[in-house]
Amino acid sequence: MYAAGGAGTVEFSSPLTEVAHALAAGLAGVRVLDWGGVALQVGRVVPVFPPLFSDGSAVLRSVTPVVVKGPPGRDDDGKRVRSQRWLLPGEPEWDVYFVQNLRRKAETLGLDPAVELESVTRVGPKRSFAVGAGAKVGAEVDVELSGPPTTLQALWSWGLGAATSAGFGAVLP
Repeated sequence: MYAAGGAGTVEFSSPLTEVAHALAAGLAGVRVLDWGGVALQVGRVVPVFPPLFSDGSAVLRSVTPVVVKGPPGRDDDGKRVRSQRWLLPGEPEWDVYFVQNLRRKAETLGLDPAVELESVTRVGPKRSFAVGAGAKVGAEVDVELSGPPTTLQALWSWGLGAATSAGFGAVLP
């Protein structure tokens, strides 16, 4: 929870242009948005388009924590002890599962999945957020990616890592 007051910005994004246009059109006719019981007055709706990334490279900075699902946890005998493991930026294997997540997103959209993680230039502090009935821990991250420009544009709009529908991995415009 965060205290809020005064003017602010709420951002909605989608890697699907049709969805983004529908959101903008729907919100343009709204004067008050009920956000979990908080009345937000809508002053204006401004579409923000992703950068072109025409050189096939992108520097993306998340403004919310990033987390990815890793392999199941196993004990010393190789027996599975938990169904999934959440990996934070900087932890062993995070980069492997992060790239797999980005490629899966591209494939879901029918885009070229040839995305590479060139470097991680910053990892922020760990933060915990309530999601549904539980909590997820993540960390903000700055990454340098390379890949097809249309794929990089979609990732900019979709967000980085897992749980993006819950607000994780939102990228700074």
